[in-house]
Amino acid sequence: MRVHERIADKLVELGVTHAFGVIGSGNYAVTRALVARGVRYTAARHEGGAAAMADAFARLSGTVPVLTVHQGCGLTNAVTGIGEAAKSGTPMLILAAEPAASAVHSNFRIAQDRLVESVGAVSTRITAGSAVRDIVLAHRTALVRGVPVLVNLPLDVQAAESDEPDTPPPAPQTLPEAAAADVARLANLLERARRPVLIAGRGGRHAGPELRELAEASGALLATSAVARGLFHGDPFDLDVSGGFATPLAAELIADADLVVAFGCALNMWTTRHGELVGADTTLVQVDLDPLAPGRHRPVDLGVVGDAALTARAVTETLRASTDTRPTGYRTEEVRERIAGEGRWRQIPYEDLGKGERIDPRTLTIALDRMLDRERVIAVDSGNFLGYPTMFLDVPDEFGLCFSQAFQSVGLGLPSAIGAALAQPGRLPVCGTGDGGLFMAASELETVVRLGLPMVVIVYNDAAYGAEIHHFGRTDADAGFVTFPDADIAAIARGHGFVAVTVRGPEDLSGVADWLAGPRDRPLLIDAKVADSEPSWWLAEAFKGH
Repeated sequence: MRVHERIADKLVELGVTHAFGVIGSGNYAVTRALVARGVRYTAARHEGGAAAMADAFARLSGTVPVLTVHQGCGLTNAVTGIGEAAKSGTPMLILAAEPAASAVHSNFRIAQDRLVESVGAVSTRITAGSAVRDIVLAHRTALVRGVPVLVNLPLDVQAAESDEPDTPPPAPQTLPEAAAADVARLANLLERARRPVLIAGRGGRHAGPELRELAEASGALLATSAVARGLFHGDPFDLDVSGGFATPLAAELIADADLVVAFGCALNMWTTRHGELVGADTTLVQVDLDPLAPGRHRPVDLGVVGDAALTARAVTETLRASTDTRPTGYRTEEVRERIAGEGRWRQIPYEDLGKGERIDPRTLTIALDRMLDRERVIAVDSGNFLGYPTMFLDVPDEFGLCFSQAFQSVGLGLPSAIGAALAQPGRLPVCGTGDGGLFMAASELETVVRLGLPMVVIVYNDAAYGAEIHHFGRTDADAGFVTFPDADIAAIARGHGFVAVTVRGPEDLSGVADWLAGPRDRPLLIDAKVADSEPSWWLAEAFKGH
């Protein structure tokens, strides 16, 4: 059996079910071997799209997918998506062909290892005598470290015969428990706190039930970072997202907290709104698997190394053992009523900026939130519009939003939505993107149609790079620089096989209602001509940090 076949066998044994990529001569054989063994392969139109699909699929499926690319140019095309995955802590394997060792003058030869390492990924290389062991180690590295791993596959090694003995998959990893002394210290802080808040981040997404119990036992309010939005959906004491996306109420209550405990949350400038949400008298605790995480972005009063779910459970047990009464803490009837009445952005009054030819993005998104299926999975692109689909569209749980913003790259929204749709096939996939991001990723419109995904693509079309306009100001010299002629994106989508509607006012949303009531046998694109006279609230907050 050849090396590329041994690799495919072992990846299937390790649980790989899905691969994304663009085929070239270098990765053809290994990709065919995966497909022959039952792995589902999704062909993207661009390697950058394939990388974003794999990233989103990993986040919302809880599995390790494969990205498969040609040597050299295939990998360079994918680097931005790999960078997003690396900065987001996404475990995935990148199978990249590589010129044979003897092909020293190949035009495909680049420093593939240094390329991916420069954006935060890990690199390894397969050898003929240890290919099975190498791929097992690569898979384990991706899982344990939460990182994309490049597996370089030299062409001569792929084609070599393999007589290597099998390497069994490693035993499941045991998550570390927090030290008993740290559990006792955290329990003591919660026992004494009058206004505690628990914030869950990426590393706490698996700990929803345990964090809810701890909040009840300690009288704490709940919040998340943007990437974990939906984790506490339906809880009457859920403040939704902390940081730049926080509602005025959430910002007020978090800033007034006397104790903030972050579980798997980086506490960076985004989650703390440049530190504004952590008062001078607030005790700050950070719980994380990574021993280097506590205090990385800001000083903390207590750093606890341990799994979020195990730590929350241990602290809850300690609290309940020390007292029979459940403290009220921040969980008063007044706070509950305020959260019910003003705890979501769609509940907050605003001046509608829509003027005839353009619709206010808030008006648009609030209407769509009422219309679209409640069981949905949303992926968002980057830009001035970002906060509207992220915060005005509800999500049912922590698997309802793919927030690909760690690298802050424009153009990842549409392919991320494809990966999210494949990871959560029972939900309505929704993509929120801008005209800039849509044009960057337009090749993947064909992929949506080809896969038969009943996706809704919302294009917040201001015919500009809106973030730059609001950052630097609008001048007469902007034409063709950050502002562009108004394009008919609906027509472009129809050319790919979409149903498409152009929306300039609420009355134009009737076309959306018609699609929702129909067979949904083709995806829908909404070319929303949005008002752009002022920056979104989150962008205004972000600019304060610059």
